[in-house]
Amino acid sequence: MNKVHHPRDPAALRRFLVTCVAVAILWQMMQLAQFDVLALFEERNLKVFANFLVQFFPPNLQATFLMLVLKATIETLAMATAGIALALLIAVPLGLIITYSLSISRIGPASGHQFAKLGRYLARMLMLFLRGIPEIIWALLLVRVFGLGPVAGVLAIAITYGGMLAKVYSEILETENTLPARALLLQGSGRINAFLYGLLPGASQELASYTIYRWECAVRASVVMGFVGAGGLGQLMDQSMKMLNGGEVSTILIMFLLLVLLADYISLIIRRLLA
Repeated sequence: MNKVHHPRDPAALRRFLVTCVAVAILWQMMQLAQFDVLALFEERNLKVFANFLVQFFPPNLQATFLMLVLKATIETLAMATAGIALALLIAVPLGLIITYSLSISRIGPASGHQFAKLGRYLARMLMLFLRGIPEIIWALLLVRVFGLGPVAGVLAIAITYGGMLAKVYSEILETENTLPARALLLQGSGRINAFLYGLLPGASQELASYTIYRWECAVRASVVMGFVGAGGLGQLMDQSMKMLNGGEVSTILIMFLLLVLLADYISLIIRRLLA
């Protein structure tokens, strides 16, 4: 019988070498981070972890505490939604400025070309500055200015997510079919009309989908920022942990999981409506 000869993968050696290099780098990173996988399964650590989990049961279901949790949940949702709304006010104009496909100078010689190029450069630097600093850092700084409460959290989300949304908005608009927008620019249309009638119809679903995703992230970020005094579920959890009340922490964790599921369900409904 004739033997079947399987062709040798010409990229096998390269893949093997790349994998070895990646594993070596990852191992060094784990060593620098002092992360020991085997330490997780030591008997003493497992016993401490089990005792830690026992403290969370049963959850605190008292009516007075549940009302506090409900109020903090609404505050967290409001913080995330208000932060995204303000982020849009930053992201939309910033994203339009740095989108090269909407540049009038792109279609040929135009007066003020250097000023437009400088404007896009400054807008891009502002975008990098806004998204380069995590929202938790902004929250730490703004809490010192506005005091404890959701104001610092809203502004922290607005600043960081404004830069993030602007970057992704510009990338989505750049990858969209730019011929309709270019045709409008050639006919003397302004940037706003070129965006509304040339780029937005084709990119609206992707823009909305990413905005909804960022709102989901803002809900999670709102909880984290509560630990630095920005209000919401995070601040309530921080207080319960400091009081070593595991039952209250368990209740807050359950509510947080329900909140994440609610955000995911709402985003799914909106995506279906836009599909």
